[in-house]
Amino acid sequence: MKHRIVVLGAGYAGAYAAGNLARRLSPADTEITVVNAEPDFVQRLRLHQLAAGQRIQAPKLADVFAGTGIRLRVARVTAVDPGRRTVAVADAGGGGELGYDTLVYALGSRVADHGVPGVAEHAFDVTGRPSALRLRDRLDALEGRGGGTVLVVGDGLTGIETATEIAESRPGLSVTLIARGEPAARLSAGARGHLRRACDRLGITVLEHTSVEAVEATRVLCADGTVLASDATVWTAGFAVDPIAAQSGLEVTEEGRIVVDRSMRSVSHPDVHAIGDSVHAIGDNGRPLPMSCASAGDTARRATEAIVGRLTGGRTADVRLTYVGNHISLGRRDGILQLVDGEGRAKPAYLGGRKAARIKAGILATALWAVSHPTFGMPRRRRRLTAVPAAPAAKRLAA
Repeated sequence: MKHRIVVLGAGYAGAYAAGNLARRLSPADTEITVVNAEPDFVQRLRLHQLAAGQRIQAPKLADVFAGTGIRLRVARVTAVDPGRRTVAVADAGGGGELGYDTLVYALGSRVADHGVPGVAEHAFDVTGRPSALRLRDRLDALEGRGGGTVLVVGDGLTGIETATEIAESRPGLSVTLIARGEPAARLSAGARGHLRRACDRLGITVLEHTSVEAVEATRVLCADGTVLASDATVWTAGFAVDPIAAQSGLEVTEEGRIVVDRSMRSVSHPDVHAIGDSVHAIGDNGRPLPMSCASAGDTARRATEAIVGRLTGGRTADVRLTYVGNHISLGRRDGILQLVDGEGRAKPAYLGGRKAARIKAGILATALWAVSHPTFGMPRRRRRLTAVPAAPAAKRLAA
């Protein structure tokens, strides 16, 4: 009986983990299934570009995993039962259950409304392909009628990238960035100055120290009583994880992220590994890793090393868990590369301009290539399992 590995989510972390497991484990002993709600790979880090009107590649996951031995199930995960070691899914055919022996949880994150009234009903976001396309349609409509006002709410990197991308790609629209504090406050002084100059160059109005209390269809209400007219409000004020993990009985943080050890293994259910935005992992500096593409790669590598080592009796490499910095795009021709120290604080020096933009574009292109070639360099002989762990007590469930 083969050891069943189920990977939930085929974003940067999930696709990377599935491909590496397929590359390193013998198909004679293992079967790997990836469950993803969409049939395409979504370049989430480029969704603000998609919303701005640019063409973004979306490789078919069936093509990505072709010839790898990985099974693809296009379905939405509705529940996880770690006691029975099953996953409930819903799809066009009605759904069903998948049984697993090892689960890799990589369902990522979605927009966090923080309880602000009207966000769910009236705001746009760039955390998923459908929502980014909905925003693009709205921006197209505004341009078609001769212009309009776009409010981007959020002072983090997603808000900055979204505001600058829209302003550069659609100069006929008026773009305002609403920041609860100072935009990108954790950057160095020099990098923050570069950002201010970029916003001035692109004609972006920046409202600092402004808190939004409600979003309506045509306006935003601020805590100080200010009312701002808006033809499209884009909410980028943070991310939240799906409640599935918390509802399953896995040990999670207050925010619902899965608590793991150094091997990305759930502290409450050792046959579950969590990676990407879904995981609460402590880095080498003693701080939780932030939600980011870099963290997705680090946690996925650590989890695959641990799974391969456990199943094959090999030595588990100690992958470092560090966060080295931020790569921020400011449109297509400008950017910021900000390195951080061991405590996560911005170093005084930064790189800005076209070179930083090219580095960011190169990183994203490399990430896409890696996902599109999940088993590149696959060895002719892959590692056999030392002993296939017993199947769960529950009846074996067909995929």
